[in-house]
Amino acid sequence: MAELLATSDLHVGHPENRALVERIEPRSPGDWLIVAGDVGERLPDIEWALRTLAGRFAKVFWAPGNHELWTPPGEEDGPRGVERYRHLVDMCRSLGVRTPEDPYEVWEGPGGPVTIVPMFLLYDYTFRPDGATTKEEGLAIAHRSGIVCTDERFLHPDPYPSREAWCEARLAETRRRLEERPASVRTVLVNHWPLIREPTRVLWYPEFAQWCGTVHTDDWHVRYDAKAVVYGHLHIPRTIERDGVPFVEVSLGYPREWRRRGTPPVLRPVFPEP
Repeated sequence: MAELLATSDLHVGHPENRALVERIEPRSPGDWLIVAGDVGERLPDIEWALRTLAGRFAKVFWAPGNHELWTPPGEEDGPRGVERYRHLVDMCRSLGVRTPEDPYEVWEGPGGPVTIVPMFLLYDYTFRPDGATTKEEGLAIAHRSGIVCTDERFLHPDPYPSREAWCEARLAETRRRLEERPASVRTVLVNHWPLIREPTRVLWYPEFAQWCGTVHTDDWHVRYDAKAVVYGHLHIPRTIERDGVPFVEVSLGYPREWRRRGTPPVLRPVFPEP
């Protein structure tokens, strides 16, 4: 029987992770796959991974992570900011991969019917560390502790003046699309960054939470009738529940992380069998 499966944070620039992706296969010919961001940093790696997966699964859905949006060393002359995101969307469409810019599709298999909603929302520094009431105070705490996200160097918001301004625009556009969808079908909300603050409470370095989401999505799982929420980014694969809705982190993570857990299942069912 076909399944709705999910993964994220494949980071295929690492040879061990690339080898795992090379071995990914659907469990049945009708399986759909959600990829919740951080496939890789470099455009050729991202294209290779998504092409590989699109050639094996009946449908693939992609939502960008922060690493895809980086302008890394060696690609400085390439697209950045919104232009890079649009380049990635065009790449996905050429491969048959669905993106946050495409019409939503309905999964009719086990757990369905549900509307698959890939989103690109970014973050706005509102998951602040204790003692911080502004972005500036939060960043100061992070710099003092030495825990500063690499996004500050490589994730450019052009033409927006800041990442939080880009986040605000993405929130507005995504709200508009969600409110126009047929409300009779429940949703699976997919975003690289968690929609609620709770998953970040277990971070070893709590200062990092300010690069992990926005308080403005705290009620989206209720407002948009989610049957499940799929996310990545934290490299802490687990499921927590809020308001009866499972929040499923599906990340693989870096080799040094997944080795501690043993070779992990790269794919996770969005709706596991009871």
